Amino acid sequence: MAEPDDETAQDEEAAHAVPTEAASLADDALEPQAPGEETAPTEPDAVSDPLLPDEEPSAVSGMESSLASSEIVEELEPEPEPTPEPAPAPIPPVIRTLPPAPARAARPVRPRRRGLLGRLVMLVLIVTIAAPLLAVTVSRFTPPLMTPLMAMRLVEGRGWDYRWRPISEISPALVQAAVAAEDARFCSHHGFDFQAMRKALAHNEKRPGKVRGGSTISQQAAKNVFLWPARSYVRKGMEAYFTVLTEALWGKRRIMEVYLNVAEWGPGIYGAQAASERYFGVDAADLTPSQASRLAAILPSPLKWKAVHPGRYVAKRSRRIVAASGTVRADGLAACVYR
Repeated sequence: MAEPDDETAQDEEAAHAVPTEAASLADDALEPQAPGEETAPTEPDAVSDPLLPDEEPSAVSGMESSLASSEIVEELEPEPEPTPEPAPAPIPPVIRTLPPAPARAARPVRPRRRGLLGRLVMLVLIVTIAAPLLAVTVSRFTPPLMTPLMAMRLVEGRGWDYRWRPISEISPALVQAAVAAEDARFCSHHGFDFQAMRKALAHNEKRPGKVRGGSTISQQAAKNVFLWPARSYVRKGMEAYFTVLTEALWGKRRIMEVYLNVAEWGPGIYGAQAASERYFGVDAADLTPSQASRLAAILPSPLKWKAVHPGRYVAKRSRRIVAASGTVRADGLAACVYR
């Protein structure tokens, strides 16, 4: 048998060498890799260029086998579990501190000033409400020391004869004469006789020259003790207020007692006791009905009319008062004074 030449033997060895190298590479690729051991990348062989006649075709196939083996290894290698990211740290709350307010200079405390109108209103309230109430309350228990009319007459130089007597020491004839002459409904009204006011208004319209008053004994007592004698709407208004107070706080007995003790009965003569002694020389408790009627007759105008040696008008008026006093006594029109 003829021996092959050297070139033919080399080609056969090369043909058998290529598959052996590829198989070894495949076995290396299938061999398990220890964890954590990195596979060293195989350096690719030189790229074959068809224009280069010296490059062998076996090198290209070996490179392809190596790449295929590496892809298989990468597919079989398990992917590592992702490491969990640490939870973000909680953000602390932002506390904003305001800068302290600048200190303000303390303002001086100023007392409140009331206006002139407020002071006037307060003064009017005190004069018209509180003062009358206090005065009436005090006069309920103590005799008046002096009235505004007494002070005016004293300044005018008319003298001052004033002697207080309780109602129990004044003749009932004088009480009955006063009711008959000045206020026939004294015990039945509450300070104001509106029927007498209407009659006085009608009389004054018919005879303007002769003015007739419609005031009750309660109104006259309030006026004589607390007010001045001039005629005005202000005085009339205050008189009405004092009348309400005296009716509420004094009562009928006290009103009659005060009225008979402060009434003006002549120049500088005030009260039943001074008038009884001056005109008749007797005590107030001993007055007769005739003497009492004369004293009652001059009450509307004591500075002009006279109780002793009266004129024709005063004498006629006195006789009417005596007759009316009998009616007052019989009908008990002054009984409220002695209750």
